[in-house]
Amino acid sequence: MTFIRKTKQREAICSAFEAADRPLSHEEVAKAASQHVPNIGIATVYRNIASLVEEGWLTPVEIPGQASRYELAGKHHHHHFLCRSCEQMFDVEGCINGLSALTPKGFVLEDHHITLYGLCSDCR
Repeated sequence: MTFIRKTKQREAICSAFEAADRPLSHEEVAKAASQHVPNIGIATVYRNIASLVEEGWLTPVEIPGQASRYELAGKHHHHHFLCRSCEQMFDVEGCINGLSALTPKGFVLEDHHITLYGLCSDCR
């Protein structure tokens, strides 16, 4: 069993995710965590996020052509909205019914991920 140290940096990173309640990039985490731990290093953020993913506390959100973002694990099925201006990502509740009707004949839909793109309320 690996012992995980509870450092101020790790607590600040966890608090950033809990406060935001949306997918965050490494840079967004570093900025939020620096409010509690000034001069937190980006390498520390990367290491802690990797550790939190390995522990199952965070889950990656993959967007083609973009760096991964991360969100709290264990959320119910949902989708995402990515602002094209500020590049912040937000959760979108609900899901479209009938997606299996879009699959080619003879195929079986097992999973899907939908990302909406546009401008957030602050950027529009």
